[in-house]
Amino acid sequence: MDRFHLLNVFIAVVDCQGLAGAARKLHMSPPAVTRAINDLETHLGLRLLMRTTRSVRVTDAGERYVQDCRRILAEMLEADESVTGMHSSPRGRLTVTAPMLFGSLFVTPIVTEYLSRYPDVSASCLFLDRVVNLLDEGVDVAVRIGELPDSGMQATRVGQVRRVICASPDYLARQGIPTKPDDLHAHTIISASSITPNPEWKLMDKGELRSIRLQARMITTTNDSAVNAAASGFGLTRLLSYQVAEHLRSGRLKTVLADFEPATLPIHVVHREGRQAPQRVRAFLDLTIERLRQDATLN
Repeated sequence: MDRFHLLNVFIAVVDCQGLAGAARKLHMSPPAVTRAINDLETHLGLRLLMRTTRSVRVTDAGERYVQDCRRILAEMLEADESVTGMHSSPRGRLTVTAPMLFGSLFVTPIVTEYLSRYPDVSASCLFLDRVVNLLDEGVDVAVRIGELPDSGMQATRVGQVRRVICASPDYLARQGIPTKPDDLHAHTIISASSITPNPEWKLMDKGELRSIRLQARMITTTNDSAVNAAASGFGLTRLLSYQVAEHLRSGRLKTVLADFEPATLPIHVVHREGRQAPQRVRAFLDLTIERLRQDATLN
């Protein structure tokens, strides 16, 4: 039994969401794909896929197993590249993760520049507002905003961002400019990425970090909508400086209470440690670190 062949077939079935699609992708017959999945499930002694005549669904065990399969095959590819010298010319698939809006604004241009330089590389971008586990989800490079926990990862600092409170000039002209944290209670509050109507904004007051509990008039799960609501003149919102940088430059938004802002948040580029990174990863790291450090918005 060729275990690696079976793993490739299983990953293809999951990616294609069906046996027929996997057969076309792998240039195999559908019965051969079915036999491979049956052999793998028999070897493991558990069900990886729930199959009906109309659909294929991955079981909970299958979801965990496919992540391990992706990691194993990626490490095999890197071992092959290292021993054959292929790592001298970037090729293969690169997987990158970053916060959603940061990824859209800053990482996407870097990825497209990188792919234009290296035609033998393809990329998967996971732009999510959650911490992606690099090992479990087979990610090569991550951009993290905030202090990093202790881990076995390599991290390079590339910039920093502020937590800013801002509103439109029109709103501030109508409602007045807050000059101290307690003034926020008299203002219309837009809470971004929160599920509570009572957000807490931490501000420095007389040298100490203080939590200000506020009543939000508008709660939204996306930073974009908070930016748009504030720019329209609805109220005050609190976001990271990169998220509103363009609006601040254009004058559509203005910051308030800057003297009370807490410490800045560092930005790091993180990648897995404990093995020699293949050339496709090193090349992307070099370009990403250079581009982000050059960006005045982040420094």
